[in-house]
Formats: sequence, structure tokens, C-alpha cells
Amino acid sequence: VKLYNVTGSRMYLDLAKLFLDRRGHGMREYNDSTGKPWERSTYAQDQKPVTEQTEAVGHAVRAAYMYTAMADIAALTGDKDYLAASDSIWQNAVTKKLYLTGGIGAGMGGEAFGANYQLPNDAYAETCAAIANVFWNYRMFLLHGDAKYIDVLERTLYNGLLSGISLDGKLFFYPNPLRSDGISTFNQGKAGRSPWFDCSCCPSNLCRFIPAVAGYAYAVKDNDVYVNLFINSEAEINTGNGVLQIGQSSNYPWEGDITFEIKNEDPVDAALLIRIPGWARNIPVPGDLYTYVSPVKAEPSVYVNGNPEKITMSGNGYVRIRKKWKQGDKIELKLPMEVKKVVANKAVTEDRGLQAYEYGPVVYCAEGTDNNGTALDIVIPAGAEFSAEYENGLLNGVNTLKTKGHITRGRTTEDIEVTLVPYYAWNNRGNGQMNVWLRVE
Repeated sequence: VKLYNVTGSRMYLDLAKLFLDRRGHGMREYNDSTGKPWERSTYAQDQKPVTEQTEAVGHAVRAAYMYTAMADIAALTGDKDYLAASDSIWQNAVTKKLYLTGGIGAGMGGEAFGANYQLPNDAYAETCAAIANVFWNYRMFLLHGDAKYIDVLERTLYNGLLSGISLDGKLFFYPNPLRSDGISTFNQGKAGRSPWFDCSCCPSNLCRFIPAVAGYAYAVKDNDVYVNLFINSEAEINTGNGVLQIGQSSNYPWEGDITFEIKNEDPVDAALLIRIPGWARNIPVPGDLYTYVSPVKAEPSVYVNGNPEKITMSGNGYVRIRKKWKQGDKIELKLPMEVKKVVANKAVTEDRGLQAYEYGPVVYCAEGTDNNGTALDIVIPAGAEFSAEYENGLLNGVNTLKTKGHITRGRTTEDIEVTLVPYYAWNNRGNGQMNVWLRVE
């Protein structure tokens, strides 16, 4: 598909579609090692033709790569069957099979998607699957132009993907569980991150992905410029009316104030479509898989050259502002930053009676390092109030969340100040307990 986009030669697009169309028809006649026919299995998404598939199944990495290709074919050919299948599979994955961290793939057996709502916290959630989830959701955005796909992309990027690499860039997770006892060797034989694996797809995948992150920040269609991610940057964007130069600055994700400054010398008539993240609109993910316990009442706000702009959502998760943008114009986006308490759909049996915590787009966890050696025995009162504080000297600089809670072991209870850190940064201070979903009193 990329070759088609670069060359314009239709044969590349036709070949991509051919590879997909061959699935689910028993085209792989013999297994070379046994001489027996291949099984048309869900493991390889080969159980039926791709246009008849409606559910995310099988090996999560291979699945999301394939679904990425399906979205490309739907977008570039207009094939209605591919469009319907892509939408159905995405709906199933996001509303029934997505971890709060954006990870996908519940089971170690087959590195695969589980059944609907099967989301054990000793998750597999392979790093490569998180990267594939970003690829897939970006292609779904390009297909539909809806911010909900970028919401899932951002959740995955800041949490279940970034957790795959240590802060110094030298150690890696293959799986990304949401809880750990600090002892079990879940990571290909280790209880913490590893410098390498026998099957080393994850480190190399991260090495190609991280330099490409800037490419997800903006998108353009004619004279519509989509602002998707909030990253300190400067960009030159070709619109139908000329080149729009945008400088973006913020302390996101620790703070919610983002400033855009127009830098092109000649005015450019264009529409800026600025994403208002789902988390800032009290929608953690599309659907009802996760909800916030007490939705924040504060609303996002937008200012253009110091003047408040009435926020009229375009129906696809963006605020649309059109004008002739000239050098010196400023747009300020202010997103309400408060601690969000998250509960899972009751159908997720492992998370009943538990809560998770977010601040902005970042999912938090408890580590034993900060909480008297434990993260699995922490209990937080339902009405607990949290404080958020930026700590420059901790984990390369992070917001921490603090509240009052206690540790319960058997019949003994110990009151403590509970400290939560970003999930992506866990296991950077040695092996120990970690937990995302905490008990609620």
C-alpha cells in the first residue's frame, strides 16, 4: 500500500488486496513440515474471508497488522465490504477487548485476543501489539476522520506502548501486564525488563516506531488541518491554499495548556481542526468498556488571539476554526486536568470492585517502591481525594498522584499515604510489585 501511495502504480494496491482476499479460502493447501492441510484457524485470522470477519481474534500482533491493511484497502478502494468489516472488527476490539492502557491481546497462549470482556490483569498485551494498535487506529482515522481513533491511539501511545521500553532506552518488556508480584518471570524468563529476547520483535519494533511518532501529530485534507497529538514541535503543512507553519508548545501530558503559534509570513486560508481528547470530555474510550466514576464538570476551552472561541464540536471530536491564518496568530487550548477514577464494565470480572486512576491521558499504577513494599494489598477509600504534583527528580520528571489509604494483610491494617506513578514508568527502579487496578473500600 505504501508503494502504491508513493508510485501511484495500481498493481501494488491490487497485490495488497489480493493477499487479503486469499485469506479464509483454504489457499494454504499443505503444511510443508507435516504434509497435512493447514488448519483454517482463528490464530492466523484465516477462519473465514476477511470481509466476513466481525470480531478481533487470534494472534493480536498479526491481527492488528492485517486490520491495518484492511482499513487501507477500504480507504483507497472504497470497497463497502472492507469498510463494514473494518468497522465491525474495530468496534469489537475497542468496546470488549481493549485494556485501559491501550494494550491488546489478553492471553499468553497464542499471544492472542481473548473472548469478549476477557481482560485478565496478568495481561500479555505484547509491546508489538500496542504498536500495531497505533498503526491500525491511525489508518481508521485516515479512513473516517474521527477523533475517537486518535483517542485510542493516544491512550496506547502514552501507556501500553511506552511501557515497553525503559527510561534509558536499554531494557524492554515483551508483555505489558497490569499487575505484577515482582517475582514471577513473566517477561520471557525475567521479572523485569530485559535487554534482548530470543524472539526480539519488540525492541526492534520500538526502535523504528519512536522516530515516527511526529508523523501522527497532524493530518491534512485539502484545506482542513487536523491537530491530533500535543507535542512540542514545529510543522510545515501543505494545504490547498499554501503552506501553514505551526509551532506547538506545552508541558503536556503533565499540564493541559497547549499553545499553537502561526509562523507563515503569507496568510493561509485554512481550517484548524483541534482534537478535544475523549478523556477531557469524560469519555475514556469509545463505548462502555470503561467509565469515570465522577465525571469532571470543568470543560475544555479555546482562545484565538486571546479571545474565547465558542466550542462547537464538529461531531467527530474536533473543534473547527477557519480563518486566514497569519504570522503571530495564537490559539490556546486549555484541557481540564483532574484525577479520574475509572471503573470497568461489570462484564470484566477481574476488575469488579476495583478502580484505576488517570490524570490527563496517563494511566497510573502503584509500585511497591513507593508504598511500603507492596502494591497488591493497597486499599483506597471510595471517596478518597487525590493531589497531583510534578516531581522533576523522579522517573525523569513525572506527575505523581497521592491520597490516603491503607495496606491490608490478613487481619492487620496499616494506614499509609498512597503514591501512584505513571504506568509506563514502572520497573525503572528495580523489580517489585505493581498494580493498576486497586481495591476500593
